[in-house]
Parts: sequence; structure tokens; C-alpha cells
Amino acid sequence: MHRYRSHTCGALREGDIGSQVRLSGWCHRIRDHGGVLFIDLRDHYGMTQVVIDPDSPAFTEAEALRSEWVVRIDGKVKARLAGTENANLPTGAVEVFATGIEVLGASAELPMPVFGDLEYPEDTRLKYRFLDLRREKLHNNIMLRTKVIDSMRTRMKASGFSEFQTPILTASSPEGARDFLVPSRLHPGKFYALPQAPQQYKQLLMMAGFDRYFQIAPCFRDEDPRADRLPGEFYQLDVEMSFVEQEDIFATMEPVISGIFEEFGNGKSVTKTWPRIPYAEAIAKYGSDKPDLRNPLVMQDVSEHFRGSGFKVFSRILEDEKNRVWAIPGPKGGSRAFCDRMNSWAQGEGQPGLGYIMWRNKTVSTMEDPGNGTPADIEAAKARAGAKMIAAFEDGAGSYEAVGPIANNIGTERAEAIRIAMGLQPGDACFFAAGNPDKFYKFAGAARNKVGQELGLIDENAFAFAWIVDFPMYEYNEDEKKVDFSHNPFSMPQGGMKALTEEDPLSLKAFQYDIACNGFELASGGIRNHRPEAMVKAFEIAGYGEETVIERFGGMYRAFQYGAPPHGGMAAGVDRIIMLLAGASNLREVALFPMNQQAVDLLMGAPAEASPKQLREAHLRINAPEKNG
Repeated sequence: MHRYRSHTCGALREGDIGSQVRLSGWCHRIRDHGGVLFIDLRDHYGMTQVVIDPDSPAFTEAEALRSEWVVRIDGKVKARLAGTENANLPTGAVEVFATGIEVLGASAELPMPVFGDLEYPEDTRLKYRFLDLRREKLHNNIMLRTKVIDSMRTRMKASGFSEFQTPILTASSPEGARDFLVPSRLHPGKFYALPQAPQQYKQLLMMAGFDRYFQIAPCFRDEDPRADRLPGEFYQLDVEMSFVEQEDIFATMEPVISGIFEEFGNGKSVTKTWPRIPYAEAIAKYGSDKPDLRNPLVMQDVSEHFRGSGFKVFSRILEDEKNRVWAIPGPKGGSRAFCDRMNSWAQGEGQPGLGYIMWRNKTVSTMEDPGNGTPADIEAAKARAGAKMIAAFEDGAGSYEAVGPIANNIGTERAEAIRIAMGLQPGDACFFAAGNPDKFYKFAGAARNKVGQELGLIDENAFAFAWIVDFPMYEYNEDEKKVDFSHNPFSMPQGGMKALTEEDPLSLKAFQYDIACNGFELASGGIRNHRPEAMVKAFEIAGYGEETVIERFGGMYRAFQYGAPPHGGMAAGVDRIIMLLAGASNLREVALFPMNQQAVDLLMGAPAEASPKQLREAHLRINAPEKNG
């Protein structure tokens, strides 16, 4: 028999009853039932119940065991007694009666339990990540990650892509975040950079004629902590294709991503045909360039209904032609309690409040106070009114009354026009955000999400996908008072060189696109600017001269001189995809050894000070800021 095991802890079945077996694993849980010991023995593959009674020659050794000790157990497989089977375990019909135990690795007192899913401080979990990874939920998340990545590779290869590994030590490039720099020992005073993405290399692969590239690529960005990105490093499904237009990439990648979510989504619905939503439309309707389309609420511009109205707050705001009033529908949210709760939420978000209008059925409200005007309140009012008033209600159905301070100030006709425009009914409400949309759209989008969540409108059993297209090529950088790239600097502007030379840069749209799913950006990409003169012009507009382009992107710029094919691609966030599939609350729940939110690796003790010898070899001196106090 093998030194450590004849079977794994997930392998035994009824067909093994009567067999002598050897198992090795961790003592997951130990129970004493009237002198009979039960050990749930766990390994990577599953769990088996081991029984040791006082007559067993292994009983003395078993009494000394504690949680998370690693043991080898010899014994005989028996059927569990009727009524004690565990249908939740694949091994739940059998148990092993132990005849021998060998301790392979004792455990010190645990800093956190492995059994169960009790919440523990994240720093403790990260410092003892090897224990955290033994927990069933996290262990399953990591195995899901492995399976998803395997599926990605299989699907990409089936679509004609080849996998390439691009360099990790490379040159610094301005891609929107700080680089991690690596000092060169052999070239004093010079530095490598860890790649923010394999962007230039994958484009160079297209120059080299490889046609279809993919990679599960590590990316490194020295960014401030963000809730939606792992600090320091993350992984993406990186893709590039030659001789393609935007729709070719959509047609290729949509089934790959959809297929992964159908395979691992536990039966949740997946969007069949992904809509194409222009960036400007996404902002105006959803207040986000990564809208959660499980939420059916759509915002509208209702500025004309407030312009010159008696509601002076909004009418004065609209005197500035840049300003607008957006409306957020709240179906079935027409209660004073709900509207006040939304107003309080807005104040908690740093806003002065959230204006609203509620609608009630006018017949009922003149008949008797219907409370908050919800359908249940209306029915109660009708029941109290008697047959005569019920008849009056039926005759007057469809005559609505708008309620609230805004409604009182703008008048019946304007309130009714808003109700019709928004498709609202009695018992519904509408909320308003006003000002410059460039400044309030994120708040409006957050309010849309909050209303949808509070009213139970989010379809929790769906993955709702969309392509967000037509991103602006440039944006105005208020801090530096200059035009800057708004997305990927290597993308082709719509209209090409003619647009770059003749149109207002801030009006240009690019062949850039994102994949949005359930409120997350899952991927970003674009058709590349492969013409050297257009590339130089695009960077000039953003303040980079031709000499900078040659210095920073010399390899790619040279490649473009020697027959560059039209090409494009995208990169999908592996960590975010797996987080959604696992139903996890944050990215650290699907990564093996993540840093904490302060970008510290508590397990390995990084970052750490370098030794004097290391600094000398790298030709570095430390000029750290002085510590306060």
C-alpha cells in the first residue's frame, strides 16, 4: 500500500465497503460522542468521516489529535448506520473505522479557524493566507479560477488564437498609471519597468505577422488603492487580432465571454445578444460607462419641464446652458417614507438632498386620505368608502395628483408632463439631479442604482452584458489645463487623420469599447492607430512631440514604418470575471496571495527595505521622506 494513501478523502463510495484503505489529510473537525471519536478528514478532493471507538488500537493516538493536524489513517470502510448518512457529501454513505493513526504534521494553536465561514479581520486572513485558503469557500473560489482560466484558453485556441508570453521587464510607458520601476545593476542610473499591460508587445506581434494572439497576462500598476482592482498586480485575458474592424472583435469575443459565464454561472441567465450603447448614451441613461443593466430604470433629461418654472432652485440652475435636470424613475416608490430615505441617503453622499415628486390617484385622494398612495393604501381607502365612492373612483380612474414640494411649485401641467414622459403611475415617484451633468452624472448613476436596489428591481439571477462604444478620444485635464487621452492612447480616432487635423479634439470619438456586466467594467479595447503619421499627430494633440513618441514607443513606431496591418484587440479582467462568477464581495476573495488595501503583502512581508549591499549593486541611495514626530 502507498506510504500515505490508497484513496483521497473524496473518493470512497458504497462500492468500497469492506475494503482496507489508507487516507491522509487534515483533521477538519473532531467530535466526541459518548467516548466514540469522529474525525472529518479533509484533503483537496473532499472529506471522509473517520470513526474511532475505545476498542480501536488507534484510540489513544486519536485522543491527542487537534484541528488541522495532518494525519495518516488506516482503516476499514463501513456503511453508515441508517439515518446517519450525509447526502451533502459524496462520501456521505460510508465511513472509515480507524485501526491505525500516524501524525504527519502537528499544528500550533490556530490564529483563525478553518472550519466554517466565520468572518475574521482581513489582515489576519491575509497574514495567514495559507490557512485562509484551506477554508471551503475560498478553496472553491481558487479552483473556480483555475477552471475558468482553462476554459478561456480552450475557447481562445478553438477560435484560432495562439498563446504567447510577452516580457515582464520592459520600458516605461504612459498608460494612465504609475509604473513599477526596477533598477538595472548592469546599467547604472537606468530602470526597467514592469508592464502595465502587454499593449506594445501584442501590437508588435501583429507587425510580425502572427495574426491572432492571446495571453493570460500579469499586469503591474503602482496605483492608489481601489475597491475594484487588486493593488499592485492583476491578470487579464489579453487579445489582439489583425485585419479586423470593431465588429469582427465583437463577433469573436462575445461568444467566448458569454460561453464562460454560461459554463460557470450556476444557471444564471446570460445576455444572448449584447447591445451596443454609445458612451454618451450610457452616461445620460444610466449615469455610468459600466451600467448595471439588471436594473431596468432609465434616466431622462427633463430640463424643459423645469425651465422657467415656479421651482426657482432648478429654473435658476438652468439659466446656465451647460446645466440640466435629470429624472430617475421610482416605480412603486411613491411613499413619503421611501422618498425621505432616499433624501437622507443623498445627504450621506455629500449632496444637499434629492428632490422628488410622488403621484397618487386624484379620485381616491379627494375621497379620503390614502396614506402614501401605494396600491395597498388605495385599496384600503376604497374598502372604507363604500359602494357609492367606489363607483366614483372607477369613473375617475386615470386622474392623477402630483404630491411634494417640487410638484407644488411647478404646477399640475408640468408635473403631469414629467409623469407621462417617465411612464409613471399612481404609487410611483420620480427623483431629480440638477447641475452640470459632467459633475453630477456619477451621483445620478449611484441614485439610480440605489433606487433599483431599495425597490427590489435588480435581477440577481442574471449576467447582463453590453458593449459600450464611441468613447471620446480626448478629455480636458483640469489639473494640467491641457487636452489628454481619455482612454487608450493607441486607439484609432473615428475619421482617422482627417479628423485629427480638422476637428475639435474634444469632439472626436475613438474606436474604443468596453464590456460592461452587472455594473463592472470587464474588458476594454480598441482598433489601433497603425499609421505612423496619425500616431504622431494623436500624441501631439495630447502634448507629446514626435521625439517623445520615438523615445517612448520607438519599437512600435519603427514597426509601423514597415507594413503595419490594421489591427485591434481588447483585455478582459480575469479577476473581475471570476469575482462575478463566484458571487464574491471583493477581488481578494478570488486571488491566491493578494496584498491588503495598503498594498502590503502581510504574508511575505513586502515591500521591505533593501540591504546596503543590494542598494550598492543597484547604484541606489534612499531619500525617504522624514517621518512626522
